[in-house]
Amino acid sequence: MDRKTRVVVADDQNISRAFFEMYVRAAVGYELVAGLRTAREAVDYLETHEADLLILDIVMMDGIDGLTAARMIKEKHPEVKIILTTSTAETDWEEKARSIGVDSFWYKEYDERGIREIMDRTMQGESVYPGDPPKAGSDMSSWEELSDPELAVLREVIAGSTNEEIAESLGISIDTVKTHLHNIMKKTGFDNRLDLIMNAKDTKNIRRREGNK
Repeated sequence: MDRKTRVVVADDQNISRAFFEMYVRAAVGYELVAGLRTAREAVDYLETHEADLLILDIVMMDGIDGLTAARMIKEKHPEVKIILTTSTAETDWEEKARSIGVDSFWYKEYDERGIREIMDRTMQGESVYPGDPPKAGSDMSSWEELSDPELAVLREVIAGSTNEEIAESLGISIDTVKTHLHNIMKKTGFDNRLDLIMNAKDTKNIRRREGNK
């Protein structure tokens, strides 16, 4: 029997990381060997463990970013295939990724191809990058338009709370939670919870607003 492709996932957003882990576990021929929260953990893990493929987010809240980690890993372990992922429409990152030898690049929200296709093609020796610059799902300046109550709800959503849990945590009704969520979606331009979460964690405006509290 052929050995399965050993996959490491590194993403500091719990929901995003769980998404990748779910896809790896469900994919025939792949084996999830580690799910990590930081890029530094990915670098350290590959110093002492073997893996064939690393799915690595670029934007990390703690420590080094994914591009830095990818460069460090490729310098010591060029045989490890790397797929860099992001929710941010920053095409300069594609050029940097190519320059350090990153095998493939996948936009979580904007690429019409699924992560499974990117995994398969990467492991077959292809270098898969977006053909065209992505179109962002929203004007990032719109995050500044969120009210303080909406920001409070958004933080709970990013943490993975249900509407009921948000209502209990903030002391508001479920209907009020739904109203805030509707307004957040309308202002930011997203139409589902997952897209909202994955983009919110990469938005500098949100982090700046939180830092001023």
